[in-house]
Amino acid sequence: MFVEINGNRLNVDVLGDGPGKPTMIVHHGAPGLGSLAEPRASFGPFADTYRVVVFDARGSGVSEGNPPFTHEQWAADVDGLRAWVGADRIVMAGGSYGGFIAMEYALRYPDRVAGLVLRDTAADHSNQELALRNALASSRVEIDRAKLDRIMSGTVRDDADLKDCWAEILPLYDHDLDWAKVRLRVEATPYRYATHNYAFAVNQPNYDITPLLPRITCPTLVTVGRHDWITPVACSETIASLVPDARLVVFEHSGHSPQLEEAERFQSVVRAFLAELATPTA
Repeated sequence: MFVEINGNRLNVDVLGDGPGKPTMIVHHGAPGLGSLAEPRASFGPFADTYRVVVFDARGSGVSEGNPPFTHEQWAADVDGLRAWVGADRIVMAGGSYGGFIAMEYALRYPDRVAGLVLRDTAADHSNQELALRNALASSRVEIDRAKLDRIMSGTVRDDADLKDCWAEILPLYDHDLDWAKVRLRVEATPYRYATHNYAFAVNQPNYDITPLLPRITCPTLVTVGRHDWITPVACSETIASLVPDARLVVFEHSGHSPQLEEAERFQSVVRAFLAELATPTA
């Protein structure tokens, strides 16, 4: 369904809707490339006990793309969704760039967050240098440096160029490379280059919330794949060391997507974490 939040129509899906259930909102990664498809697949199983809200963020998927594409605005959109769905407090989840927004939400709206679930994310832009090094050192593929630089710096020319650059780096993401799967993902991805460029050219260079992480007071689960090239384990270790009530779980047989590559274990870890939370108001 389409829901107007803060003057922008968002594509929203509510899974497991029913009376009395607590609410979880999940933010996808990769602004301008991501969509609700991934969180719907990976967090859909929790709809048996939670009302799970997934959505295309402002400027991504098929949602409207009215600027600004700032972290402040994306966090405000999450809170607008929380109010729209009628939840007083939520479990906030996010992976990759969606983890940036999940942490920002927990910092900006602390009274609204009962728990935080993070996956393969970072608290500052230092992952950019690590990712560049990992990409160029990969024995899996020989990366075109110009395409890598354009997508990492937010200087892609148009949607077609974003697709071309995405296809260049996508083989790096999974622990086990499957070329057929890579080709399917390239074709299935919704491309919104203006959103991507703003996120990586404007937001990313100024992103550093590490000094603020000790202010996150809710229980926090930090998950990461051992072989993640773009937000390596060290980034999650930093988060877990600075958030007071955080635990870190590393998935040894995953790249950037343990929620898909080790789905059964990921769901088990998240369920155990959720079971320990004080139930947020439905």
